[in-house]
Amino acid sequence: MVITMNIDYSARHAKLIGITGVDAVALVPGANLTYFTGLDFELSKRPTVAIFSDAGLAFIVPELEVPRIAQKTYLEADLFVWSDKDGFMGAFEQATHKLKLTSASLGVDGLTMRVFERDAFAEARVGAIHNVGKQLLNIRAIKTEDEVDLMRQACRMSETALHRLMTIVKAGMTEREIAETLTRYLFEAGCDSLAFDTHVLIGENSALPHGTISSRVLGADEYLLIDYGGRYNGYPADITRTFCLGTPSEKMREIYQIVLEANLAGIAASKAGVPCGDVDKAARDVITQAGYGEYFIHRTGHGLGLEVHELPQIASDVTDVLEVGMVFTVEPGIYIPGFGGVRIEDNVYITENGAEVLTHFPKRLIYEG
Repeated sequence: MVITMNIDYSARHAKLIGITGVDAVALVPGANLTYFTGLDFELSKRPTVAIFSDAGLAFIVPELEVPRIAQKTYLEADLFVWSDKDGFMGAFEQATHKLKLTSASLGVDGLTMRVFERDAFAEARVGAIHNVGKQLLNIRAIKTEDEVDLMRQACRMSETALHRLMTIVKAGMTEREIAETLTRYLFEAGCDSLAFDTHVLIGENSALPHGTISSRVLGADEYLLIDYGGRYNGYPADITRTFCLGTPSEKMREIYQIVLEANLAGIAASKAGVPCGDVDKAARDVITQAGYGEYFIHRTGHGLGLEVHELPQIASDVTDVLEVGMVFTVEPGIYIPGFGGVRIEDNVYITENGAEVLTHFPKRLIYEG
């Protein structure tokens, strides 16, 4: 099934112009530029900057990238083109003068704009520069139904790949071999890229939330933790499941059941109007009350969108409330050094009626097909 997304970029531009405290917003290549323009430039040594203001859209752009902007016929933009021969400073000065930014406040994304680009605006005598990165993330945090449909499809494809993997995975395979096989299956299932590098962690390695894949060989009666996801049309799935191919010990079963109950408690707490910290608390309390609180060493979840980690942050003491349209992970875990770890991760979409879980892969320690 092919899903296409009809994007009203003019509506997205209006949200940018509506950011309080600034007269214009400048974006460099990254998820924000893609979201607001549809352009997927690399962040290179040649600066490309989109400027949104009441005057419309403008680009400071190296001449070799002009054809890529021209291909986006829906973008009506003034271009301030610079060449390698002349350098970019003249284009920054021309844009600042023509767009009347010398007496204006300019919002930038402090997480992606580099120092030399910010300095170029300062040298061109922009009135004032402010970091509006949080406001940009707040806009992107509310997904349209089209965006959610793409994530549903990414989840479906990713889970198809995992089902296929689990029919052939066996003791004696290495972490690297399992990860490479799953990665291949993701593309064969229809994903157009990876959301992130596939993580496969076996036995004691599963106690490392961000462990590195190695040549560790899978045994019959130990944990197999798989954290992975594919993208579809730019939107990701982010899924974690933990398995045992043989006979798990009582302690393995106990830990798995606690994490599963924490996962379900976090999902049950996920509703519009609920503070993000309350979702974290719902999951964390289950693990703490079972006596394993010191082994749950990360937040309960994070937002999903064009970036795998964005708003909302499902973490303790975060008072921001969940809103209809937000998509995020619920992924509690217990990690015991030298023994192993369990994480169970689902993708959750906030609707007017509660939480829709986008991930459907069975949550069982022993895979049953």
